[in-house]
Amino acid sequence: MREKNRTETVIAAVRTRIASGSLARGERLPSIRRLASQHGFSPSTIAEAYDRLVAEGMIHARPGSGYFVAGGTLARFVPNTKRDHAVDPFWVSRQALEADPSIMQPGCGWLPESWMPLPALRHALRAISREEGVLLTGYGPARGSLPLRQLLTRRWAEDQLHVAPEQILLTSSGTQAVDLVCRLMLSPGDTVLVDDPCYFNFRALLAEHRVRVIGVPCLADGPDLDAFARLLRQEAPMLYLTNSGLQNPVGCTITLHKAHEILSLAKAHGVTIIEDDIFADFAPRPFASLAPLDGLNRVIRIGSFSKTLSASLRCGYIAASSEMIERLGDLLIATGFAGVSPVAAEIVKHVLTGGSYRRHIEALHRRLAKARKDGAGQLGSLGIKPVIMPEGGFSLWCEMPAGCDVTDLARNALEEGIVLAPGAVFSASGETSRFMRFNVAQMAENNIIGQLAVLLGRGASSG
Repeated sequence: MREKNRTETVIAAVRTRIASGSLARGERLPSIRRLASQHGFSPSTIAEAYDRLVAEGMIHARPGSGYFVAGGTLARFVPNTKRDHAVDPFWVSRQALEADPSIMQPGCGWLPESWMPLPALRHALRAISREEGVLLTGYGPARGSLPLRQLLTRRWAEDQLHVAPEQILLTSSGTQAVDLVCRLMLSPGDTVLVDDPCYFNFRALLAEHRVRVIGVPCLADGPDLDAFARLLRQEAPMLYLTNSGLQNPVGCTITLHKAHEILSLAKAHGVTIIEDDIFADFAPRPFASLAPLDGLNRVIRIGSFSKTLSASLRCGYIAASSEMIERLGDLLIATGFAGVSPVAAEIVKHVLTGGSYRRHIEALHRRLAKARKDGAGQLGSLGIKPVIMPEGGFSLWCEMPAGCDVTDLARNALEEGIVLAPGAVFSASGETSRFMRFNVAQMAENNIIGQLAVLLGRGASSG
């Protein structure tokens, strides 16, 4: 029996005895040597099991006396997927993040585990475990790993965005990147423009900053320029937060002409643009990004590696003018002392510099193209129509059949073990209540069409 399995056997046996009451609260456990003799295991196996039970709070150690059952056991956390809570951005996030692994998530915003570059990540972890100890124990530089920032400058230069490493600040996520910019630039009551619809967590984050959020209608080729110009004149916003390519949730990509018009209007009205670049690697071909056209004068690029590499690593970035990066770096120190984990940054660098990542992305493009086509066909058979067919990515923004109450559908689906993303959470205007975002990669992993058909039938019969 492998050592790990032996340790698990001991842990399970102790848990069972505590749960059954044969080991009562405060009672002393058998000594390490005695339990090792009883099971025929090594003392180190028993010591490891006891240490893990201490960490769980099941038992506690008294120096010189041994191990004792803790005063109470830790209750197993079971997410309340049926909580009575408004279907808003927090609702979708809670259901997706707290979901049991068996729950299907066609509404989530990430790829299935089997679609991620796991071999490359494991290889990076093995390599990093042999690095100098300071990488594993230190805080790391204030702006984050210099080698990773240098790598980003080389990658972006291929797309005509020329920046120095000093113009990049590494963060723990794309969300933290947006939060830092908002902390630096906004005061309560300021106005911020967002796409309508937009990524729902933008709405949640901006609400915490207590600013006015106004939506710019998002069309098949990006924001409605007439509406954008009108809102700039009437509302005097401080920021405009957008995706240029594979916009979340619509999936649209702006044209070069529209990108120039956006920048011209922003300059005329003194507006700073935060361009979320998180889906760039999902695009099979380059798109008209605002940052290279602007040269980071009025545009701030933010993003992370959570979608194509690993959400677990928590590594993102901000690219902006040198002056702004210096101020954002001070803010990062003030609020967190240090930036992104040096270990996370080194893993990202290791994977990105290996040839396997480029091959992973190329294979991902092919796999997602098929998933989008198949997903659109399956949804179409239920009368669910994609607004556009994106050129890349894993999301389809769909109009639901007439008479479908999308919010009720999401609640009913949750009871059946399916997490959906109803359109209302992506917009404050109420104009998206007939829509829903579907993750075609998650659909490919879990056949939900039959269950979705039943749920739509239930909605139709009850409505």
